Amino acid sequence: MRYKALEILKTVYGYEAFRGPQADIIEHVVGGNNAFVLMPTGGGKSLCYQIPAIVRSGMGLVVSPLLALMADQVAALRQAGVRAAALNSDLPADERGALWRDIHGGKLDLLYVAPETLLRPGVLEQLERVKLSLVAIDEAHCLSQWGHDFRPSYRQLDALVERFADTPRMALTATADGPTRAEILSHLSIAEPDAFIAGFDRPNIRYAIEEKDNPRAQLKDFLKRHKDESGIVYCLSKRKTEETAAWLRDQGYDALAYHAGMDKAAREANQTRFQRGEAVIMVATIAFGMGIDKPDVRFVVHIDLPGSIEAFYQETGRAGRDGLPADTLMLYGSEDIALRSRFIEESDAPDERKRMERQKLDALLGLAETADCRRRVLLSYFGDHCEPCGNCDTCTEPPKLFDGTIAAQKALSCIYRTGQRFGAAYVVDVLLGATNDRIAQFGHDRISTFGIGTEHDSRTWRAILRQLIALRLVDVDFAGHGGLSISEAGADFLRDKPTLMLRVPSAPRARGERVGRDKVRRGEAQSAISESDRELFQALRQKRVEIARAQNVPPYVIFHDKTLIELAAARPSSRREMADVPGVGETKLDRYGPAFLAVIAEHA
Repeated sequence: MRYKALEILKTVYGYEAFRGPQADIIEHVVGGNNAFVLMPTGGGKSLCYQIPAIVRSGMGLVVSPLLALMADQVAALRQAGVRAAALNSDLPADERGALWRDIHGGKLDLLYVAPETLLRPGVLEQLERVKLSLVAIDEAHCLSQWGHDFRPSYRQLDALVERFADTPRMALTATADGPTRAEILSHLSIAEPDAFIAGFDRPNIRYAIEEKDNPRAQLKDFLKRHKDESGIVYCLSKRKTEETAAWLRDQGYDALAYHAGMDKAAREANQTRFQRGEAVIMVATIAFGMGIDKPDVRFVVHIDLPGSIEAFYQETGRAGRDGLPADTLMLYGSEDIALRSRFIEESDAPDERKRMERQKLDALLGLAETADCRRRVLLSYFGDHCEPCGNCDTCTEPPKLFDGTIAAQKALSCIYRTGQRFGAAYVVDVLLGATNDRIAQFGHDRISTFGIGTEHDSRTWRAILRQLIALRLVDVDFAGHGGLSISEAGADFLRDKPTLMLRVPSAPRARGERVGRDKVRRGEAQSAISESDRELFQALRQKRVEIARAQNVPPYVIFHDKTLIELAAARPSSRREMADVPGVGETKLDRYGPAFLAVIAEHA
């Protein structure tokens, strides 16, 4: 069995060896067993169900959440010579009829279907008359009420357990904490011994988190390192998405917007342009991205605080799926914390759900405020671990800490003396002894905390207050106008006066200035190419674009950047030599070998 799977890996996908637990998972499923697979994005989850579906007798049924994702996966499989198709509600009647004839005629290796389509009347009944090799549920965290992408239609997939009791079931995800994993296993009746946990580390991704200063200037500064590269910029609101995309276009970037409020045709057109473009930036809300299969996303930026560590991990995980270096940046401020908390408190969710969401937000704030290695904190949340990584901002630019005990006492006292109803900006003004009509009107220029904080500037005081909010020593009036008040934990702190170490806020940087490692970080994915190979690599990319446009498919389904880099370095001169390059399977060698060998010969 393993030899057959390895042969398919080489002849169809063009790779010599499996990675990590892939071989064990594939052998387990080929043997007729169920499997839960948790593997980081870019770790090769899709091979874990695609290869068993090809090896086993029958057709593999794959439940996937998005039509665009299914279309890309089907296109990539067909390029590799695999008989794959997608069943969706958008198919014209004649094409749907032809597809069902192929399904019943045993002409498919893999059929992709969205859960909503699968659960429509008659679909499951028809599939019960088909021999299935396996049933794979991708993005399985959507099934869990504790998952950040919960979709009610996914909960109904437990119907598959009864209908296809003798068919191996697979649940696959890159993002699932303990409660989410337990719920997936329970609903799909997959036993704990059938779970394969491959870890969460994405060592090629660099993590960086900054306090909000001037978000647009920070974004512009970040993008200077990613000229002519594709990336995603996440915003919290539809309005900010549109405004940021327009602003980036004014700055000379090819930027598109994507959010749930857009016309469906416009959303799909923008997604297609992003998938098929070489240097397109998608500015989006969380409506965009689940299951994005584009391997050459080189960066992900969060202009606003995401909802949880799971959301942060999955959204940043859309960068660097090809294994080449990728860059992430998250910006956050006290307004983000207040807004996220407000979403939780004002939701109609039951109290247990709200409690869980508060805990998730606390964990994310802990990641934002940590002085430890970001990757270590991130992985520990999922029960994984690593040594300091050397590839995050706190490793390359360790933050400074100071004894903030007195500062915290002053801030809390000022909140109390001003009546626990004013926002952060007002409290900072009182601490600094600012003279303005509003402070005079309320008589706060005569209280004991007026002007007691002149040892820090306003930027430092804002950072202190933000950390006190993150530490839950200060509450924010979400329903009102953002007034600050002392929490129960804050009152305990004032009474007990324990030592409190806080981060020193990073000094504002001149635009265009980076520090430490970033001075030499520019287009790191490109640094994988030697100078002598760069011209050939660009020529191979251009040939790939030409072929992709002619076929109306994304360029990466022809070859990934990683394969082009290998081709540029190896410079094969024959079909046999090209067959040894990773990512070149037999079908692609037949289809594209002559064209790419010709480009290489021109640059000999």
